Amino acid sequence: MNAHLAKFLMYYEIHRLKREDHSVRKITELLGLNRRTIGKYLSMSEKEYECYLLKGSDRKKELLPYELFVKERLQLYPDTSSAQMHDWLKEHHTDLPALNAKTIFNFVHWVRDKYNIPKLPEQRQHSVVEELSYGKQAQVDFGEYNLRSSSGVRVKVFFFTFVLARSRYKYIWFTDHYFTSELAIQAHEQAFAYIGGVTDEIVYDQDKVFIVSENSGDIILTDVFRSYTRTQSFKLYFCRKSDPQSKGKVENLVKYVKQNFLYNRTYYNIETLNDDVMGWLGRTANALPHSFTRKEPHSEWVIEQAFLKPYVAQHVAIKPIAYTVRKDNTISWKSNLYSLPLGTYTGRGAQVTVQRQQEDLVIFHVQGHELCRHKIAFGRGLKIINTDHKRDKSTGIDEMIHQLCALLEDPKSGKAWLSSLRNAKPRYVRDQLLAIRKVMEASPALLITKTIKYCLDNNITSAMDFKAIVAQQQQRPVVQEKIIPLNPLSGIRPQIKEPEKSSIQDYQDLIKKSTNL
Repeated sequence: MNAHLAKFLMYYEIHRLKREDHSVRKITELLGLNRRTIGKYLSMSEKEYECYLLKGSDRKKELLPYELFVKERLQLYPDTSSAQMHDWLKEHHTDLPALNAKTIFNFVHWVRDKYNIPKLPEQRQHSVVEELSYGKQAQVDFGEYNLRSSSGVRVKVFFFTFVLARSRYKYIWFTDHYFTSELAIQAHEQAFAYIGGVTDEIVYDQDKVFIVSENSGDIILTDVFRSYTRTQSFKLYFCRKSDPQSKGKVENLVKYVKQNFLYNRTYYNIETLNDDVMGWLGRTANALPHSFTRKEPHSEWVIEQAFLKPYVAQHVAIKPIAYTVRKDNTISWKSNLYSLPLGTYTGRGAQVTVQRQQEDLVIFHVQGHELCRHKIAFGRGLKIINTDHKRDKSTGIDEMIHQLCALLEDPKSGKAWLSSLRNAKPRYVRDQLLAIRKVMEASPALLITKTIKYCLDNNITSAMDFKAIVAQQQQRPVVQEKIIPLNPLSGIRPQIKEPEKSSIQDYQDLIKKSTNL
C-alpha cells in the first residue's frame, strides 16, 4: 500500500472513531498512536491534512548530499542494512553530521523506493529428504525448560532427546544440571538400552558437549566422547551452524516435549519427572500415529529393531563437577551458598566436588572423601549454613584438654573438672572447651584457679556458668572499711550501735494466731 494512502486511511479512521463518540484516550488504545498525534489530526480538516502531508514529503533531507553514495552502494550490495550503510557513511565522509538511526533508516528506504532497489533476502533452496532405511540414523539434541515446583519456585531442567529417523521412535531423559560429555554419554547409554540397539549414524549439532573445535570442517571431538564413539562404533554427522533442516526430526521432538509434556507440569524432583516422561512416551509420543508417516512409532520400531546393531552396555564413569571454595568456606551451587567445614578453604584454587543424591547435595574433597551434605534448597540467593561447620575441629578433644590444663596453675584440679564437664556434655564438649579457652585467655590465672575449685566443690559442669562466675568475680567491687584509730587519752568513746530488739508482744501475738489455727 502507498504510504501516502495509508496515512490518509489513518486520518479517516481517527475521525470515524471520534464521530462514534470515542474519547481521545479510547482512540489511543484502539489505534496505538500518541494522544498528541490524534489531537493534532482531529484539529485538521481534510484539506489541511493533505497540505500537511505534502509539506512533509517536500521537506529537505539532511542526507541528500550523500544520495549518490547510498545509491551506488545499494546497487552493488542490495542486501545492505541501514545500520551498515550508516557505518559506511561515517567511514567515507568525515563531515557526516550526527544523525539518529531512524533518520538513516528512512533515507535508505527513500533511496530504495526512488531508484527501485528492493532488499532481496538470500533465499536458501531446500529439497525433500528421502526416507532413510531402518537402523540407518538417529538424531540427538538437547533442551532446557523452566518448571514451577509444588512450592511455586521456578526450577530449570535439562533434557536429552533421541529419535530414530525412520520409525520416529523416541527417548527422553531429564537431569537437573547442565550436560557434560560424561553426562551426555550416560544419556546415550540409556537411549541405546531403551531402543534395544545402536544405529549406524547419529546426527548432532556442533555442541561444545561433543566438540572442542570445528577446525575448518575437520571436527575435533572431546577425548571422552571420541573414545566412547569408537567403543560403540557409530558414525557421527555434525550439522552446519544455523542448519536445523538437517535434523528437523529431533528439532520437532524438542518442541513437542516442551509444548505437550512439560507445559503446565508441576516439578517435584528429577526422579519423578523421568518416571513421568516414560509414561508419556509409552502412551503418547511412541503410541500415537506420526503426523507425517501416519504410522505408530512403536509398531515401526518393532520392525526397525532387527536392523539395529547389538548394544553392549559400557560403564560410564561420571566425572564429578568441581566447584571453587570461597574464602568464607562456602560454595555457590545453583545461585545458592552452601557452607563447608572450617578449614576447607586452603587458599586460592581450593576446590571440592559435588554430587546430587536424591534430595541431598553431597560435597566431597578432591581426594574423594565426603566433607558434608545439605538438604537442597529451592530458590535463589539463599544461604544454607550448618552451624557445626563453624567449629574448629583441627584439634582432638584430648589434645584440647591437655592444652587447657597446661595453662592452669593447678593442672590436676583443672583436668578433673574438664573431665567431669566432658562426661556431662559429651555432644557439646568441643564448644564448651572453646568457650572456656576464651575466658581463660582474658582472665587472671589466680581467678581461673579459684573458679575451677569452686566449680569442682559445687558440681558445676557448664562453660556458661564458669564464664558467669568469672565475670561476677571481676565485677565485684573491693570494699575497704575505713578504720579510725582512737586515742585513749582523748576521752572519746567509740560509738557502737546497739542491735535492734524484738518486742515480746510480737511473739505473743504469733503464738495466739497459731493456737487459734
